[in-house]
Amino acid sequence: MTISNPEKITESLHQALGKIDSFQSCAFLDYPDHPNIGDHLIWLGGVMYLTNVMKAQIKYAASIRDFSKKDLEEHTSKSPIVLNGGGNLGDLWFEKQKFIEKIISKYRDRPIIILPQSVYFRNQENLEKAANTFNSHPNLTIFIRDNRSYKIASEAFDKCTIIKAPDIAFHLIDLLETPDIENPKETILYHSRKDKESNQKQLNYTFDLPNLVVEDWISYQWKFGHPKKRSTQLAATLFREIWQRGLTTPSEWISRRKWQNSNSNKVIFSKLYRPSLHQYSWSLMHSGIYQLQQHKLVITNRLHGHILCLLLKKPHILLPNSYYKSEAFYETWTKDIPFCKFVKDISQVKNATQEILESIQG
Repeated sequence: MTISNPEKITESLHQALGKIDSFQSCAFLDYPDHPNIGDHLIWLGGVMYLTNVMKAQIKYAASIRDFSKKDLEEHTSKSPIVLNGGGNLGDLWFEKQKFIEKIISKYRDRPIIILPQSVYFRNQENLEKAANTFNSHPNLTIFIRDNRSYKIASEAFDKCTIIKAPDIAFHLIDLLETPDIENPKETILYHSRKDKESNQKQLNYTFDLPNLVVEDWISYQWKFGHPKKRSTQLAATLFREIWQRGLTTPSEWISRRKWQNSNSNKVIFSKLYRPSLHQYSWSLMHSGIYQLQQHKLVITNRLHGHILCLLLKKPHILLPNSYYKSEAFYETWTKDIPFCKFVKDISQVKNATQEILESIQG
């Protein structure tokens, strides 16, 4: 099947998610209490799908660090548990995997749904342990977001319901409101991650490109993200919003305020469990959009740099990460979209950039 635009990917997402049995309420776990804007896009896609499409009430939401068994059971009774999507099924981000396995082991008396994930285990024993846990659950549905991961999951988690689906951030396609950007730049952004998913060949590579700006998600420049302890929330919020996101970048602050005030979805957040979580993620989405939109072209090694560029119809180049996640997603869903290219050999980035710029100008 040829998928030539992001709208068709969203259709595939909705077709896959439509296989979930309806429910009135749920718990939504694994909130991203860290600065990775991509994970907040995933969270928001899940929140908006659960509330707007499934019409389910999110009666409990938590990160893996502030999860409370008592609060979960008090607020949700035997309602389904929904686990956030991403690249967390595996042993690369092992803290996340251990949390997922803990929840699946503990709550076998209620349905559990894992939103679209990539699967990557470096250690076969860890995969086998996960398989034993997952296959012991009587009602576990796992959405998988690329063909390579789907093959692994189908073979290992053979007692579970495995469904292929694109990343749930594509549900945001009709919810994005592009912020006002005064004087967009004639620059190229190299949107480069620098964590354990970094491709080592890219770390010290110098691109021979004019007007090149190199930065990761802008949120990594802030000293405080979402506070991990509620007692420090006010101080952290004041420092982040007034200084880091206000006085140092006033144009972004003004744009974000306008964008948030015109947001019709803020009423939805006010009715959810812990509204501040979802509102903060929404403000981070603005920061990600504003960051990418300033540049005429983006080169990214982040999967959600790629996905956000797709949602914004922003010309871009996708580079591999440390394993097959980005390439597998591209090959599964986005390889036929004309305004993006996957470049595996970093020495070919300059030629690919010139081709895309010529297509824009032509």
